[in-house]
Amino acid sequence: MKRTLSVVIFLFSLININAQSRIDLFPDDINIKPFAANTLEPKLGSIFQLSKNELELNIGNSMDIARLTNGHGDTYSLGADLFTFTLLRGEQNFHFPVDAVDYLFGVNFSYKKVVSDYSFGFRGRISHISAHFVDGHYDGVAQTWRDGLNPRVYSREFFELLGFYEFQCLRVYAGGAYLFHVDPATIKKDNFQIGFDYYAKDLLGDHLTPFIGYDLKLIHLDKYTACNSISAGIKFGNADSKGISLLLNYYSGKSIHGEYFDKNKEYTALGINLDL
Repeated sequence: MKRTLSVVIFLFSLININAQSRIDLFPDDINIKPFAANTLEPKLGSIFQLSKNELELNIGNSMDIARLTNGHGDTYSLGADLFTFTLLRGEQNFHFPVDAVDYLFGVNFSYKKVVSDYSFGFRGRISHISAHFVDGHYDGVAQTWRDGLNPRVYSREFFELLGFYEFQCLRVYAGGAYLFHVDPATIKKDNFQIGFDYYAKDLLGDHLTPFIGYDLKLIHLDKYTACNSISAGIKFGNADSKGISLLLNYYSGKSIHGEYFDKNKEYTALGINLDL
């Protein structure tokens, strides 16, 4: 990884000399803002299901390591991702047993072109995800795993590419992922994705921004299955920088957790997220 980063920085330096560009190392923001309704984005917060005693605790971040910007509106970046997605239950005395947890880590690269009042570009990711049941999934009294579901091996390594077009406050995107290694091996290797998000930046001022987003994934198990995610809420803080978001989320489709990858989920949830 260090060698790869050194090579990339060296190449960026050559472009900088030849094209009068600028290189930033470890900038404060990221080149491509997370897609609002996409379930596989860096999150730091929780969502609380309204109809079931389950909640998600998400701890994750993405950062740009090196970024090159030229004088023609082009920005290139290389970054890293590290997420956890955790499924918990609520119990008395402020106890939250952890049922399942998924870990993601990888690298990302992106390109964005800004032209007047619109922009376009893409984000690519090469990532690993592994999933695990935790002690909260074990029934100590019955001495068995909850719901008769024993731990199973689940992991995937994948390449994902999403292209986007943004005009003023509306951004649309589409792309897909190829799983070049996956367990269980019966899972197919192609997934597809499309969606949009809209941030009403001028509606309530610079630091109070309503937003809405929709994401559709077609995941391929034994057949293609649609997974729908809709998020709407309000962000306290600038729409394109750090802040806190309060949101309402609706999800239907296969579970986002690997240990439940073939189980259907449908819920509405309230959430809070720290946008880094």
